[in-house]
Amino acid sequence: MNTYADLVTLLLCFFVLLFAMSKADEGRIKAFMAGFEGGAGILDGGKMLEFEKNIGQMLESAVDGLSDEELGVLQNILQEMVESEQLTGQISVTRNERGIIISLMDKILFDPGLAEIKLEANTIIEQVGIILNMDEFKDRSVAVEGHSDNDPVRYVNMYPTNWELSTARATNVLRFLVEKSDVNPVRISAAGYSFYHPIAPNDTPENKAKNRRADIVILGDSYENTGP
Repeated sequence: MNTYADLVTLLLCFFVLLFAMSKADEGRIKAFMAGFEGGAGILDGGKMLEFEKNIGQMLESAVDGLSDEELGVLQNILQEMVESEQLTGQISVTRNERGIIISLMDKILFDPGLAEIKLEANTIIEQVGIILNMDEFKDRSVAVEGHSDNDPVRYVNMYPTNWELSTARATNVLRFLVEKSDVNPVRISAAGYSFYHPIAPNDTPENKAKNRRADIVILGDSYENTGP
């Protein structure tokens, strides 16, 4: 199994559903997703072109947003797919009052204690860039936010504290999106929050792993100029 390829495909499929369906009928969504079962993860050649064409056609009829109930149906389906591909805990997509949050765990993007993006993670961020550049979202502000656990940093000569590490990671993701994916730099910002915005208590290795993440937030109108 190509874990990174499967992860990218899951991310693309989820966003197609999240933004393009006005009614989240579970049977209809599962039928759509069945078309991707048995694939190798990343579509290539003509199949990828056809997939991108289908995405564009679906997004032409996109609605402003989904209800909490509809989003819950989509998240349940995504979770089933994530579990089936043994990707649990590596990616999550949630929504709150700020907007849509794509959370990528640090282990799929970075080596421990470092901020350079792994080569094999490039495709994941490229696909996020494709989503951010779609007509429906290209005018939305985006915040890239780095988060750490509360362990001391490994390489103090490079990153004296978790402030520097989390900020460097967010900045590198931002630079990739701007320089490699052509996201408009005017609409995107980066910030590091060290370990001060955890999503779980920093009391076990498992919880600390949850807190080490990079969030890519597609901001709603009311939160374009705010942080967490």
